[in-house]
Amino acid sequence: MKNIFGIYKPIGPTSHDMIDKLRKITGIRKIGHAGTLDPLASGVLVVAIGREGTKQLGTLMKMEKEYIAEIKLGETSTTDDEEGEKTKIQETRYNRPNRSQIQNIIKQFIGQVEQTPPIYSAIKIKGKSAYKYARAGQKIELKPRIVEIKSIEILDYKWPVLKLKIVCGSGVYIRSLARDIGEKLKTGAYMAGLERIRVGEFDKKNSSTLEKFEKNWKN
Repeated sequence: MKNIFGIYKPIGPTSHDMIDKLRKITGIRKIGHAGTLDPLASGVLVVAIGREGTKQLGTLMKMEKEYIAEIKLGETSTTDDEEGEKTKIQETRYNRPNRSQIQNIIKQFIGQVEQTPPIYSAIKIKGKSAYKYARAGQKIELKPRIVEIKSIEILDYKWPVLKLKIVCGSGVYIRSLARDIGEKLKTGAYMAGLERIRVGEFDKKNSSTLEKFEKNWKN
């Protein structure tokens, strides 16, 4: 059994839940993953088992990532995703963008761009995750940082749902991208669904489910 592999995470469990399940299956404590997926997201979670595998996590974290994102226009969310409290943006016949207008806006997000992470994120502030401050109702400010978005392709668009394929470097928050696209379009937006289909060479096709992994491990 190789010590670095892709596991497909379904919607629901946290990335940490997936690691806990792998620890129970293998009996090995030293297991880590390269890049968190939110509970509401599904997709490829790159996992490293044992000392030799986990030593490489720093390098694995920097690998290129590919996502399919569903973005809901016309509303904002306190968490920038489906989980938060929604605010509907007043709609007129003038602020419903067409495909060409969206195409022009998303071009602005390709390349080295400045992005502010969502306040509901695992980014540490004084040793504590940002989302813990946010959930406690404390006001926090996260600094923007430079990230790389290599390409954005419109897969489908039918108001209010926009479906995008995104290829990016490490550290990109698709929730932030959805929010920022909504701001530029003046419609508001949040991430309604997300699937990570590739991390480096690990893609959806060559990733295993937990059930399949457990069966192979026992054999």
